[in-house]
Amino acid sequence: MDTIKTLLNHKTIRNYKSDPIDDKTLNTILEAGFRASTTGNMQVYSVIISKDEEKRKELCKLHFGQKMVEQAPVLLTFCADFNRFNKWCEQRDAKPGYDNFLSFYTASIDALLVSQNAAVAAEAFGLGICYLGTTTYQADKLIDFFNLPVGVVPVTTLVVGYPADNPDQVDRLPLTGVLHYEKYNDYSPDDINQIYWEKENLPLTAELLEENQLKTLAQIFTEKRYTQKDNIHFSKVFLKAIEDQGFMKND
Repeated sequence: MDTIKTLLNHKTIRNYKSDPIDDKTLNTILEAGFRASTTGNMQVYSVIISKDEEKRKELCKLHFGQKMVEQAPVLLTFCADFNRFNKWCEQRDAKPGYDNFLSFYTASIDALLVSQNAAVAAEAFGLGICYLGTTTYQADKLIDFFNLPVGVVPVTTLVVGYPADNPDQVDRLPLTGVLHYEKYNDYSPDDINQIYWEKENLPLTAELLEENQLKTLAQIFTEKRYTQKDNIHFSKVFLKAIEDQGFMKND
């Protein structure tokens, strides 16, 4: 039940104290992460720990200047990693065939499962966490920063530290909005209205609409947060990074 409580009480933390996390606690968090389910028990992921203050300042720039990257004492970059597994195969007279997109996707799933285990474990210790979507936007630059070899691609980053404030939980869609039984039941216009009613009527939504001079919350997403132009640009950047790291031999 303690785990359920931790999950239900989750909050994304964006302001951190500089208090260090002791090695025993951090190692326990990572061990909990490594117990995550993985494809074929191959564990095709790696985790890069960033604690050095100067390096975190450099990483802050790569993560679009998000100050929490500097504030928090630990940054964990989770990578899809077939480099280690490929080398093991080759040293054991086995020919690896993991230079394709499916293998990248498999390793990415493994890395994300590990990151979520670690996130829950960190919160159980009273720590705060925040995922950084900028990892995929800046994958090419992070590959250079971390000197990642072929077969390794960063897929997400977890900021970990002691919270400097106690923000409210953000809203979530109702269960009826995301659950389907036995088959996918597509949404009618009335369904959409009901599912998004609460989100669209939050005080924060009204503030955002006034601030951005827009009519609907959906327009905040399409015109301000995640535009088609940006999605296409960062898709091209990420796909090239995946190809450069040896995961696009699909013929």
